[in-house]
Amino acid sequence: MNTPDTDTKLRGPAVWALILTGVASFMAALDNLVVTTALPAIREDLGGKLEDLEWTVNAYTLTFAVLLMFGAALGDRFGRRRLFIVGLAIFTGASAAAALSPGIDALIAARAVQGVGAAIMMPLTLTLLTAAVPAARRGMALGIYGAVTGLAVASGPLIGGSLTEHISWQWIFWLNVPIGLALIPLARLRLAESTAPDARLDVPGTLLISGGLFGIVYALVNANSDGWTSATVLTGLIVGAALVGGFIHHGFNSANPMLPMRLFRDRGFLGINLASLLMFLGMFGSIFLLSQFLQGVAGYSPTEAGLRMLPWTGMPMLVAPLAGILSDRIGGRPVVAAGLAFQALGLGWFAAILSADVSYAAQLPPLILSGIGMALYFAPAANVLMSTVAPADQGKASGTNNALREVGGALGVAVLASVFSAQGGYESPQAFTDGTIPALWIGAGAVALAAGLALLVPRKAKADRTPADRTVAVPEKVPAAG
Repeated sequence: MNTPDTDTKLRGPAVWALILTGVASFMAALDNLVVTTALPAIREDLGGKLEDLEWTVNAYTLTFAVLLMFGAALGDRFGRRRLFIVGLAIFTGASAAAALSPGIDALIAARAVQGVGAAIMMPLTLTLLTAAVPAARRGMALGIYGAVTGLAVASGPLIGGSLTEHISWQWIFWLNVPIGLALIPLARLRLAESTAPDARLDVPGTLLISGGLFGIVYALVNANSDGWTSATVLTGLIVGAALVGGFIHHGFNSANPMLPMRLFRDRGFLGINLASLLMFLGMFGSIFLLSQFLQGVAGYSPTEAGLRMLPWTGMPMLVAPLAGILSDRIGGRPVVAAGLAFQALGLGWFAAILSADVSYAAQLPPLILSGIGMALYFAPAANVLMSTVAPADQGKASGTNNALREVGGALGVAVLASVFSAQGGYESPQAFTDGTIPALWIGAGAVALAAGLALLVPRKAKADRTPADRTVAVPEKVPAAG
């Protein structure tokens, strides 16, 4: 008979924690891709150039990425439940501001504030859930949490397309408001408060990486309109690179940096993180363009475009369990490398067959191949990452990887859109196709390089610790392209 200490059922506090953190993570993950199928409608309604459309995506992913680890530290320092509620309130308020935006600049600003809220809220969801669920049922709870977040990624283009077509694009943001308003009081009543007394905030590190990444992305987004040799672009690249260099120096020399650079001395940690960044660079940048291609060139409605993206974005929901089993049998490294190779082949296939009059039947095989590749990557990536660090560093390792994925997504939209605008444009279906094809080749090349970097991960994990030294690794969220 089970005693209270060994009872493996999810009781009231654990159930509430799973519901509240799962719904919050669904909202934050959904907002990574929900806007993609609404981009043509936003452009028609609010106007704006290609650079403005890029910022409607990147304003969210960039602030999310650079403040992710700082948000976790704030929760550890001042109370995880308290900061979770603060992040939720910021995210909800910014969602309403986005829906009410009178112009493209106001929308971009609201998206940036949304990213701030998500960066505070998201890293605390796993901490709150892990603390509330008994160890014996933690795997099940985290599995449900991951599936919910994965569902948000898969359904983002479809939800965005359906709301845009049948109501208005503003409803992709209004959707968050009643949910957020319901979660805030429930979180106050149903979640337990906790802190980490020794937590420290790395304000200099946060300022360095925030300024550096903003400068680089700003330069990439505006390079074609302003010119690669313009003062603004060169200043963004030079100052941004200098600030990132300062962040790296800070990570090596500070006593308590947000990102200890010593972790990158391990070739496995370096390999899986660079692979993750390049994977999201190729994937997010390609989805940004292909979701617009399906509407502007192929002539599908927003809902039809979202449905036709599902073989890619939804495939991880079907294949990930099988990929996890395969990873357990043969190891995570070959599965991750194979997944990245499939994703690269899918994007290359797409680039090879794309034309202004390409049929959906011709697009379906590369969509499916890319989806299988994404699933093979996502399933074992967290375990591969955790195998490269000691238990004491697993929290920072997970935060680092999530942040680099989001940075990769922001860079992907900026880089591939820059290639697109240099080779084509919105003037005609043929011009859009001419710009998309070379951009997809760049995306395929980035993911192919990621497959090679994944092979830097050692064949055997650093699991030669004694059983007593091992801890339960909290799996990462399935991002928002994460």
